[in-house]
Amino acid sequence: MGLLSNKIERENLKPGDHIYSWRHAYIYAHHGIYVGEGNVIHFTRGGGQEIGIGNFLDRIIVSSSPSRPSDNPCPRCGDQSRLDGVISSCMDCFLSGGELYIFEYSVSPALFIAKARGGTCTLASSDSPEEVIHRASYLLQNGFGYYDIFRNNCEDFAIYCKTGLLVYTSISVGRSGQAASILAAASAILSSPLRFLTTSFSGLAAVGYGMYCFSRLVSDMGVRRDVKKVPVEILVSRAVSDESEAVTEMAKAD
Repeated sequence: MGLLSNKIERENLKPGDHIYSWRHAYIYAHHGIYVGEGNVIHFTRGGGQEIGIGNFLDRIIVSSSPSRPSDNPCPRCGDQSRLDGVISSCMDCFLSGGELYIFEYSVSPALFIAKARGGTCTLASSDSPEEVIHRASYLLQNGFGYYDIFRNNCEDFAIYCKTGLLVYTSISVGRSGQAASILAAASAILSSPLRFLTTSFSGLAAVGYGMYCFSRLVSDMGVRRDVKKVPVEILVSRAVSDESEAVTEMAKAD
């Protein structure tokens, strides 16, 4: 691991590590929790299912499920190409031909900013491997809600398993560094009044990059104040309660 890459060899992994692999020519990364014996628990969007936000991403990020052909399934995992939700896969199926990287915790603000690509590290601290594996295993049995590319994705799942932290406001993005980077880039380009202070290309680039870094930093789970620690059992019970209320409301409407 280093400033430019978080690549790691399989033999150096430890149970409870948060890992990821880049997909579609580094457009986005798929995240999961390594639980030992070559197995990874991760949160997926099933094959053939759009991410449902109504733009070009629906055509790019079709699925984060293992992509082996259904007529040649993995001998360990079987055919997982159309599964969604929280699933357990072998390392080969999780990577889907990609390289293996480890997500870093408790990094310094300087290192966080230096790693300009979001979704690779956080200032937040990780809990013990036992707690991490307990959360991941519990969610494997009980689910992690509906997949949402900006508010509840595979990186959000892995960060929650590692930290137990949840965003409790409804007006901001989830825990995902990738989603935060997208919004930070948009903010740097469109929203900064400082861009009018200079007309030179280098000046605009410096201002834009500064705004991008600041937006990423204040959105990180280790910095933001709209987060709290939620036990996984309470998280699941709340999700079940909310779903029951939604079903009841729909029944009343009918």
